Amino acid sequence: MALRPVQVNIKAVDVAAVGLFWAEALGRHMSGGESGVTRLVAPAGFVWPDPVDVCIDVVPVPEPKTAAKNRVHLDLATTSAAHRTELVARLQALGATPVDVGQGDVPWAVLADPEGNEFCVLEPRDIYRDTGPIAAVVVDCVDPRAMARFWDAATDWTLHEVNDHQASLRSAQDVGPYLEFIRTPETKTGDDRVHLDLLPGPGDGKEAEVARLRTLGATDLDVGQGDVPWTCLSDPEGHAFCVLAPS
Repeated sequence: MALRPVQVNIKAVDVAAVGLFWAEALGRHMSGGESGVTRLVAPAGFVWPDPVDVCIDVVPVPEPKTAAKNRVHLDLATTSAAHRTELVARLQALGATPVDVGQGDVPWAVLADPEGNEFCVLEPRDIYRDTGPIAAVVVDCVDPRAMARFWDAATDWTLHEVNDHQASLRSAQDVGPYLEFIRTPETKTGDDRVHLDLLPGPGDGKEAEVARLRTLGATDLDVGQGDVPWTCLSDPEGHAFCVLAPS
């Protein structure tokens, strides 16, 4: 029994605009129907579900983002200093804005998408040389070791690093983006604007996986989702995530 991260879920008032931004930012394709419905940002020719890639699912909500910093964000990879400079300029032309989240003097750039969701454009790092455009999905947390225990047991991804300051996991095939938990002093406040969606493996049932997650420390979460085919949960530090039904 195992779950795998398959997409980053981003809430947006204007799903078409946010979906188009992320498609252009990542060099990917956006699919979706009429205005106001979910938009999926995925590589061209993508066949659901990919065994290692992580897509972006932009879903409509009526409420705009608050000023509070998201607890989950994307780090984008670059291959050189020139690439980082070019990418930052291109993202700003697409509608990104620089933001100050208290990062100080750092070698990476902190930006926000058109609805204020923070993300980082990293300086070149060897560890991310083969991840594709998304280097990592980053989660702020109080206890990286506890997060590593939960998410290592919850998913089929492999634990790469764990210490008092950070923990990281990656697909069992050792390709694609990392899932990173970074120690921060702030505790969670407000609803999660960005979260992970997990999918059961072949032959695994959603209800059995949800029951297993509860034994690991996950709790049920009601965000007004109503009668839907997925299940909303929180990890031990209160980060929301969803378990999707196998197709």
